[in-house]
Amino acid sequence: MPEGRKQGSPPEIANSVSKIIDQGMPLLPFIGFVLGFLLPRLFIGVNNLVPWIFGIMTLSGAMNLRFRELGRAASSPRPFLYFFLTTRIFMPLAVFLLTSLVFKNDPDSISGLVLIYAVPMAVTSFIWVTICKGDIALILAFILLDTLLAPLAVPGTIRLLLGTRISLDVTGMALSLVFIIVIPTIIGVILNESSRGKIPAVINPWLSPVTKLSIILLIAANAAYVAPQIRLDNPRLWIISAACILFNILGFTSGRIMGILGKFDMQKQIAFSMGAGLRNNSVAMVLGIQFFAPPAALPAVMGVMTQHIIAGIMGRFLMKKTENPSA
Repeated sequence: MPEGRKQGSPPEIANSVSKIIDQGMPLLPFIGFVLGFLLPRLFIGVNNLVPWIFGIMTLSGAMNLRFRELGRAASSPRPFLYFFLTTRIFMPLAVFLLTSLVFKNDPDSISGLVLIYAVPMAVTSFIWVTICKGDIALILAFILLDTLLAPLAVPGTIRLLLGTRISLDVTGMALSLVFIIVIPTIIGVILNESSRGKIPAVINPWLSPVTKLSIILLIAANAAYVAPQIRLDNPRLWIISAACILFNILGFTSGRIMGILGKFDMQKQIAFSMGAGLRNNSVAMVLGIQFFAPPAALPAVMGVMTQHIIAGIMGRFLMKKTENPSA
């Protein structure tokens, strides 16, 4: 416990609340989904605030990043080549090819699923890597580079794979990504670096639980947006849910396999697996609302509900491997 911080003090209480929320993280997307589905009129009005909410969430996560971590991890470019081969080439292409076979007459489903794997990796992946005792410096470097490349990589991937299937405002999407990801990330890293961690130490105990609970509001707003499509007797809902689970598993597995093929140590393999498996579905939901038809936002809503549950299962498996490498 830091010197001068008494047990039971407000910061300690905030940290305790944050830890309780961490334990219930897999449930938060489900709660938001149910609220948005049952009360669409209440939450549909929140859509205008979604970019701001997500920008604050990004800022909170970015205050854990440091440029020196990037420099240390970037001393060898080989892990980045393997990682971006997995996340920027293999996964988007595999999702596009498979969805084109399954959803031949449903371009909105293809667009929505491709969008999930075009967006950058989730900032929360560093939490899972920490829990699983993986390479923290490497996952932070992955997050920072992938985030900064997002304004070019996301529209480029969508345009390359979907082509004329959709009418896409590439400039508008790039500017939106700059606003909700790049600027908050740069501000967060600068605040952390310039204060030598003092500003995040003061702000994050309060901001962290608020931003985590904001996931409920964010998903509720997006669920309200797609509520008319959510019918339990609609086969499309179940097919998309199954596709999200399949692609989530494929993402985690492909990252692990790429780490093995690259002959990286177990800590780096964990960073590969979590980084490739956890996509920033919140960004996909924001972009889905802003630039796609409502049916294209449904995969992002379903994806965010499943990926953290699967991350928990994969995390337990990787932790066993860390504790017993020969297992």
